[in-house]
Amino acid sequence: MSRYLITSALPYINGIKHLGNLVGSQLPSDVTARYLRARGHEVMYICATDEHGTPAEIAAAKAGKPVAEYCAEMWAVQKDLAEGFGLSFDHFGRSSSERNRRLTQHFAKQLAEAGLIREVEEKMIYSPTDGRFLPDRYVEGTCPNCGYDSARGDQCENCTKQLDPTDLIEPRSAISGATDLEVRETKHLFLRQSAMAKQLEAWIDTKADWPILTTSIAKKWLRDGDGLQDRGITRDLDWGIPVQKGDAPWPGMEGKVFYVWFDAPIEYIGATAEWADAHELDDAAWQRWWRTDLGAEDVTYLQFMGKDNVPFHTLSFPATILGSGEPWKLVDYIKSFNYLNYQGGQFSTSKGRGVFQDQALAILPADYWRWWLMSNVPETSDSEFTWEMFQAGVNKDLADVLGNFVSRVTKFCRSKFGEAVPEGGAYGPAEEALIAELTTRVAAYQAHMDAYELRKSAAELRAIWVAGNEYLQAAAPWAAFKQDPDAAAATVRFALNLITLYAVLSEPFIPDFSARVRAAFGIDSQPWPEDIGAALAILEPGHAFTTPDVLFAKITDEQREGWEQQFAGA
Repeated sequence: MSRYLITSALPYINGIKHLGNLVGSQLPSDVTARYLRARGHEVMYICATDEHGTPAEIAAAKAGKPVAEYCAEMWAVQKDLAEGFGLSFDHFGRSSSERNRRLTQHFAKQLAEAGLIREVEEKMIYSPTDGRFLPDRYVEGTCPNCGYDSARGDQCENCTKQLDPTDLIEPRSAISGATDLEVRETKHLFLRQSAMAKQLEAWIDTKADWPILTTSIAKKWLRDGDGLQDRGITRDLDWGIPVQKGDAPWPGMEGKVFYVWFDAPIEYIGATAEWADAHELDDAAWQRWWRTDLGAEDVTYLQFMGKDNVPFHTLSFPATILGSGEPWKLVDYIKSFNYLNYQGGQFSTSKGRGVFQDQALAILPADYWRWWLMSNVPETSDSEFTWEMFQAGVNKDLADVLGNFVSRVTKFCRSKFGEAVPEGGAYGPAEEALIAELTTRVAAYQAHMDAYELRKSAAELRAIWVAGNEYLQAAAPWAAFKQDPDAAAATVRFALNLITLYAVLSEPFIPDFSARVRAAFGIDSQPWPEDIGAALAILEPGHAFTTPDVLFAKITDEQREGWEQQFAGA
């Protein structure tokens, strides 16, 4: 048994996320966590809401609520949605927690003592109309790099280039829309990333197994222009973690808070500490996952995120960890993803274009979404969601292949032998051939999962389902029953065992299906099939079951057309 620490990029608190956010971090990290648990490994799977910075303040203002109240409400909403999609977090925390406040201030103190933080007099956008400085996302405008007209003051979502608000063309206030903006001086703290550039690049060079998407983005930031730049870690905001050196004040930084992208990754550690608190465990319980001097040296740390988050996790957060001079665990593997587009364009929160998580669960069960998203996960390039593709994937894979197999086998058994595994003849060459094929296919499935190749894993899993259908069609127990009931009984017994095998193999991707199969067969838990032949003999003759209802209903053309219109946006 090995130990795995898994973190999903933290979703922003400012509203309900769309399917692109789900497929870009939370869902693939959950599939991986479930798989590793099923293989017998010890897993700590962590996520949290990212609650500080301008997105929270702007969203709270639009909702007409105090920001702390708004964040508490949205944390509960996002937690409920995560549970609705079957995300198996060990803890879903909050970056506004006391644990994260203390850890963030601790890291700031360590970095300052190491000479890696400097004070900078910088020019920032000030809005007379709003009566305040407008840090990062309070300013919107046109990206000077790609021309995208809705770039934010910290980063362009379109080209991922890091920006300062003063870089934007035709900047405007995100609060009021005012364009009569001024540039004034204010003092802020900067993390001296430039001083650590060589150390960070040498560390990244040791990660030859990382996805090209991850390393190419990191190397671009390290080498483009003048190389890795120092990064501001404070903001003129009311909502956030107060700037302090540990428990001590930071002279000249009164009234300022740490920049959200400084404290948010630290919440991975903070949320693990919150998990320990929630279970009334001591600090050693969470430190064994994070401190290499206290047990974390044998942990494999996996991070999952969209490509826009890569620079912060390959450079800024490692700079914080390394710069502290303390024995904190560094990430071992960063799995990054491209974007999921919607119907030929982008998802748009402002325009209501695309499917958002609450809407998705309102129209179809979680497994439908989990399967389609993971079988089309944007690993090597951007993926496209269209309703036609979604309908075809659900109907063919889940309804026709998997659901139909379970239905045919259980209903035929009920009609001819009753709701219990039948006795009958012995297995023959057909069953032996399928055991051999599945042994090869399950090994390939495991190899893809072990390499975090999720799209290939889904394809192999589907092929495993198809193999069972081909066996059943060739064996044709409904025809054999007329001449040789014992042979038909053997086929049915084997096929019923195939269903339980599918349940354990499919659980990482479609956990609700697996739970329903286990309930139907009265199975509390299933071991991972290390021996396929043994796994296909678990259900002995006489084992009772109940025939499950329709597991996957087909999506009709009328439903598809209605949803396409409903989610087209303004």
